[in-house]
Amino acid sequence: MSDFTDLVARAVNPSMSREERDAVYNVVRQAVLRLQERENLDPRDPRRSLQRHLVEETIRDIEIDIVRHLTLKKLAEVAARQDAEAEARSGRHR
Repeated sequence: MSDFTDLVARAVNPSMSREERDAVYNVVRQAVLRLQERENLDPRDPRRSLQRHLVEETIRDIEIDIVRHLTLKKLAEVAARQDAEAEARSGRHR
């Protein structure tokens, strides 16, 4: 499943809007459904449910990683601004 996760993770990136990422995820979901149909999996086959669950879990994990990345980026930007302001203040006090 890690290959699948890597593939999906490469298809999206943090600079994409949520709507753009959702469009990619919908393509992934449709591809899995087509694979299941091609394999002639019965709709009641537990493997079908497991595959859907794994796709949704992968998407959730990727979204968590993106949110983490964006949060850390924002925190770094705020810290840099605060450092610059502190540096400017200390320069004025000399």
